[in-house]
Amino acid sequence: MKNSDTLLEVCADAADLAARLARDLASVLGDALAARGSAVLAVSGGRSPVPLFHALAAMPLDWARITVTLVDERFVPPDHADSNAALVRAHLLQGHAAAARFVPLVEANDFAAAPADAERALAAVVARANRDARSIDAAVLGMGDDGHTASLFPGAPEIAAGLNPRNPLDWLAVHPPAAPHRRISLTLAALLRAGHLRLAISGAAKRAVYDAALQARRDDLPLSALLHPPHPHVHVYWSP
Repeated sequence: MKNSDTLLEVCADAADLAARLARDLASVLGDALAARGSAVLAVSGGRSPVPLFHALAAMPLDWARITVTLVDERFVPPDHADSNAALVRAHLLQGHAAAARFVPLVEANDFAAAPADAERALAAVVARANRDARSIDAAVLGMGDDGHTASLFPGAPEIAAGLNPRNPLDWLAVHPPAAPHRRISLTLAALLRAGHLRLAISGAAKRAVYDAALQARRDDLPLSALLHPPHPHVHVYWSP
């Protein structure tokens, strides 16, 4: 069921959500490939996207012409259990999608000086990401129960810069007030510049947070910054 007012698609369950969203993303990426011969997909981490990654990896796209990167990343080594890059390598860059070019945000050698000089190392990672920023055709977002999306956390010291729609930077460092690890995250400005945004959420609690963010622009719900005014190509997928 689609609601054109809220751009919400209600799915039967997590498997249905993954299948529908994978088809949607394949269409967006296919259009980009046809238009200019290449495409860029940015994905989120966590455990929730794993079924989507499996469904997307099975799509018979010309993956050799698709670049995959991340919406955000924890500042941890690439083999760390909390690394989003490790998750993508294990679950998305398989099957057909094994041919994609993957651009992680954090490399193993970024930790040559960490943790002794972790802040300087993180700053260097952010600077590199901004130098190498590219146009994103589709970005897949998640949302936390606190209304954060990407790594734009309410209460983070960097949240004002992160949610500034006129920020010229695509990436910034974020120090979440409660969640573990320093982060690197796309800014709201970068998300607004992306071609298509897809938000995937599950469960009654997250639906309630999404509904609250949809009702009004709220400083305590970073997601609401994407919805007021709405990005012209936001599509939300929700399953119970």
